[in-house]
Amino acid sequence: MLQRERRRFTPEEYLQLEVNSENRSEFYDGEIYLMSGGSLNHNQIVGNLFSVLREALRGTGCRAFQSDVRLLVERHTLFTYPDILVVCDPIRKMPGRSDTLVDARLLIEVLSPSTESYDRGEKFRLYRGLPSLQEYVLVSQDTVRVECHHREAEGDWRWREHLRLEDQLRLESLALSIPLARIYEDLPE
Repeated sequence: MLQRERRRFTPEEYLQLEVNSENRSEFYDGEIYLMSGGSLNHNQIVGNLFSVLREALRGTGCRAFQSDVRLLVERHTLFTYPDILVVCDPIRKMPGRSDTLVDARLLIEVLSPSTESYDRGEKFRLYRGLPSLQEYVLVSQDTVRVECHHREAEGDWRWREHLRLEDQLRLESLALSIPLARIYEDLPE
């Protein structure tokens, strides 16, 4: 039986395909992965977090972006679209591109059943390749559960978990606390 060889792409080919595509995709290790759509809960949680962050960061030199902004983790040649990313001045873009950032202070992923193990494992490993990354937050969309990974000054990562709507998500990288009740506000499901 013949096996078809998998097509490997260069970063340049991927970026060109993205320009003409109606769908977003991620790129890693020569392969392109089509991103699936999110649920209503996923969308609401991202919107809630973005609105809180946008307001809280006004005038600080930091900005929050939603999942339409591409991030390049140069160390691993990973092109991805985090659900939310926060960057602080100066904002660094990929040379020659206005649509791709190359650093982030904070990354947030809202967990989906199809990507949860990747977001917790390999994707977190790849994200740690960003020297600027100080915090990585994982938010469950089906239950109240928010996990925060914070990079210590020595480079080690500390983990905290929040399981109650009364809890506060403390983002040390931004000196900001967000009530979990705000994160899970107005969920349709």
